This record gives sequence, C-alpha cells and structure tokens, in this order.
Amino acid sequence: MQEKKIELSFITAHLSELSEQEQQLVANAKSSLKTAYAPYSGFLVGASVLLENGEIINGSNQENVAYPSGLCAERVALFYAGARYPDVKVKKIAVSVHSKNFEVTEVVSPCGACRQVMAEYEEKQEEAIKVILHSPTDEVLIANTVEDLLPFMFKSPLLKKH
Repeated sequence: MQEKKIELSFITAHLSELSEQEQQLVANAKSSLKTAYAPYSGFLVGASVLLENGEIINGSNQENVAYPSGLCAERVALFYAGARYPDVKVKKIAVSVHSKNFEVTEVVSPCGACRQVMAEYEEKQEEAIKVILHSPTDEVLIANTVEDLLPFMFKSPLLKKH
C-alpha cells in the first residue's frame, strides 16, 4: 500500500485586488442574484461566465418544489453559453451567493454536479477555466483550473474501451 498526496492551488484575495474585468464579472454574478428563484431554500446564487469572444453570460439558481428539478446558477450560465455559443471557449466563471435566512461570511464552493459540468467544459475546450468564488464580504477564492476544485474528475476517455 502506498500513500500519495495531491497538491491543489488556489488564491485568496479581496475583491478589490482583482483585475477590472474580473471585478465586473463578479458584479454581474452579484447582480444575477436578483433573478434567482429560491423560495424553498432562500439561498440565492448568481453566476457569470466570460467567453473568449468577450460575451458575458449570466445565470441564477432556479429551484422547484420537486428539488431535483431545479438547476444551479453555474449550470444555468454554462448551459446557456454552450447553447448560444457552442464553439466559443469559457475563460472564467464567477459565482456569488446570498442567503435570505442567515448571514454568509465565507466563500461557498459549487456543488459536485456543477464542478463536474465545469470540468466537462474545461476538458472539451482543452483549456483551463478560471473559477472566482465570491463571498458577501467581498473575499474571493480563485482557482486557475476546475481541476483544483475537483481532483479525480470523471473524464470522457474513461468511457471508452481500450
């Protein structure tokens, strides 16, 4: 038996330390909180995706009384970007959160399903996607690749016979 270690890399910063472009992407994600439909959890999530062509696509979480039928903000934004601009690479995604029921003071990480979707886009385009996670206190956590959020990600070559 052999123990192995994984090294992950991320940056913590204050929103004011980001580039103007990244601050704008976070502002879009925060603005997207207004369109979230979260009457059951009261937990609002906004996401904004910056595409290689300069377009910014926004999304927000959309709940449903049948919980599995809802969709997270990250997937709403990524799926819309993929449908609208199927051949354009995703450069960055910013995610912001707010709760109607309690104070959020920490950065909140995307759920496993959203991480896997981000990983799929990263694999498909063969280029890293920068992930910017924003807290209501304007602290941010930045991963320069989805792989730093999802080690051991499931990849399509695993589906192919050798």
